[in-house]
Amino acid sequence: MILPIYTYGQPVLRKVAEDITLDYPELKKLIENMFETMVHADGVGLAAPQIGLPIRVVTITLDPLSDEFPEFKDFNRAYINPHILEVGGEEVAMEEGCLSLPGIHETVKRGSRIHVKYMDENFVEHDEVVEGYLARVMQHEFDHLDGKMFIDHISPLRKQMIKGKLNTMLKGKARSSYKMKQIK
Repeated sequence: MILPIYTYGQPVLRKVAEDITLDYPELKKLIENMFETMVHADGVGLAAPQIGLPIRVVTITLDPLSDEFPEFKDFNRAYINPHILEVGGEEVAMEEGCLSLPGIHETVKRGSRIHVKYMDENFVEHDEVVEGYLARVMQHEFDHLDGKMFIDHISPLRKQMIKGKLNTMLKGKARSSYKMKQIK
């Protein structure tokens, strides 16, 4: 089922999400719905707060990039209770966008390598060092679990320049090709 994506201004996007347990109700269905919602909106990542749930669940698909990056073929993963333990490597600037901020794209600097702990959808624990593009996507999505958005990483000047677009979202007048849950 395709779920509405919560846009900038929704309080859930600024809350720190809670870890979940193995008995979380209908987790498998939630993950399926998150993948369907993300793919329908042409996203590569979706965090549970973006669909209104303050829990630590993220879905990432890099398969749409596999024509250009064959190593991402069939890359579809769910991350449960992820926590970044360390960010390192070279700081790389790259343009980012977000399904919760339709129409806004800004250059963000992020570390090229992270040390992360998480569980997969079977609650198998993983402790990994991740590099490159996946590390960037994970940082972006896991930020949502800590009540942060990519615009929190841009300069005050850039934020001032997008203030009009942010205010449009706060008025519930953002537009996108996917179903959104906006401030009324």
